[in-house]
Amino acid sequence: MGSVTTTPATYNQALRSVKRPDPVAVGTIVWLGSEVMFFAGLFAIYFTIRNTSPGLWEERTELLNVTFAAVNTAILVFSSVTAQAGVFAAERFQPYRKGSIWNFRQWGMVEWFFASFILGAIFVSGQVWEYATLVAENMAISADSYASAFYITTGFHALHVTGGLIAFLLVIGRAYAVKNFGRKEMTSAIVVSYYWHFVDVVWLVLFGVIYFLK
Repeated sequence: MGSVTTTPATYNQALRSVKRPDPVAVGTIVWLGSEVMFFAGLFAIYFTIRNTSPGLWEERTELLNVTFAAVNTAILVFSSVTAQAGVFAAERFQPYRKGSIWNFRQWGMVEWFFASFILGAIFVSGQVWEYATLVAENMAISADSYASAFYITTGFHALHVTGGLIAFLLVIGRAYAVKNFGRKEMTSAIVVSYYWHFVDVVWLVLFGVIYFLK
């Protein structure tokens, strides 16, 4: 059998053919791991108050509007679906819609991400409305330990959602700015979707703990 000679050119070509994880995506996943620890600390505060002040917990949870929160949660969950649809479009290297705006199957990444932005903004607005309602019922952040824990946990999550909304706008703006939608833009869309799905999962846990664990 003849030997195969490896030249620098063939060696470099072999290296390029090896599929390696995108460093941006890996870095995002590692960062989200640290965010898990952050929210775990917030959950610990919430459960500590539940164990030390069960009477206060029971009294305050009666003020929560579970139906409204459930609808708001459904809106956020659906925004994750539209975000993933935007990722699928980005993976097809389709930044914009190909047909009518009413033809959802022809939407590109931009249209799907705009839909996620709108749904996420509605969710944050719903949280603000809920805060205003609770304050009107004498449950301000300084009212007691339960109120402080409630506003801190949900408030930090709302800040994370707002950060995701800004990220959507940045990715959409980048799609308009570049001449050719390529792998960098696709990777940016995927990374933002990782973050948005994470925010959604955290809220589902928060929703279960705050509104159903009484």
